[in-house]
Amino acid sequence: MNSKQLESIFEEFNTKRILIIGDVMVDSYIIGKVERVSPEAPVPVVDVNRFENRLGGAGNVALNIKAMGATPILCSVIGTDKEGDDLMAIMRAQNLSIAGLVQSDKRKTTTKTRVLGNNHQLLRIDHEITDDLDVVDSFLLEQKFNEELDNIDVVIFEDYNKGVLHSKNISVLIELCKKKNIPTVVDPKKSNFLAYKEVTIFKPNLKEIKEGLKLESDLDDKESVESAIKLLKSSLNNSMTLVTLSERGVVIEDGVNFHHIPAHIRNISDVSGAGDSVISVAALCLSCNLKSAIIAEISNLAGGLVCEKTGVVPVDKNLLLEEAKQVLCK
Repeated sequence: MNSKQLESIFEEFNTKRILIIGDVMVDSYIIGKVERVSPEAPVPVVDVNRFENRLGGAGNVALNIKAMGATPILCSVIGTDKEGDDLMAIMRAQNLSIAGLVQSDKRKTTTKTRVLGNNHQLLRIDHEITDDLDVVDSFLLEQKFNEELDNIDVVIFEDYNKGVLHSKNISVLIELCKKKNIPTVVDPKKSNFLAYKEVTIFKPNLKEIKEGLKLESDLDDKESVESAIKLLKSSLNNSMTLVTLSERGVVIEDGVNFHHIPAHIRNISDVSGAGDSVISVAALCLSCNLKSAIIAEISNLAGGLVCEKTGVVPVDKNLLLEEAKQVLCK
């Protein structure tokens, strides 16, 4: 592959429409400084400097898709609460469509509030309902999902075990994609791990594949990882498996070959959000019909790049293109 071909691929990203379905949430921050301990209890007193609300969960995947030049469509169920209003306000501010959202008075909008003092997290407060959607909300979500499927290149299932995706609706949603020949990419969590059958790319990390398959071994060598992927595929019958191995890089299996892509040397600042960048870029590469090894190479670079930044940030498209040229255009 030469530079012109790679630039053309990154330009093609701009034409893609990616639907992300799953748990969208608000990451809320209370940020200040600590100079004393409370006289009421042995806890620090935070003198607040500012408040921040950011898109989290599936919302961060949408921001990564947008940062790569493509059009993200978010599909989820949120509450009719203040937090839901906050979430929609953030989406509007980011020029993201709210048309794919279902509001339910039976749900809370998942909000994770982090209290930071002197640049250290002191406390996290979770406001959420993690029960599966009921029959009515599941039907409304499926209806909304089907409406939004027109002119979509890839669907990403972003599962954080908050109840939007569950064992009963996952198979229905995948079937809707298959009927329209739309590729599917999955970022799983433990609860529904084996529910995502016959998807295009299944992307667990090492911890998730170990827990999801109830394995006792540590998967600390190439052979054990490949064996786990084979076992997973025998259950899910997925086309490709992309496993992120943290500091060991990634491995992708495409039905014929295993490709092990080592991690690049980085000044790691924060690993938060790296998986969101990996799955976003993998979905876009899949939409361009790239070979599995190329998908893994570019996705691996994306995950590494965001680890050099503090906090959850989307991948920088220009930096990713330059690094991809260095790796792929030799």
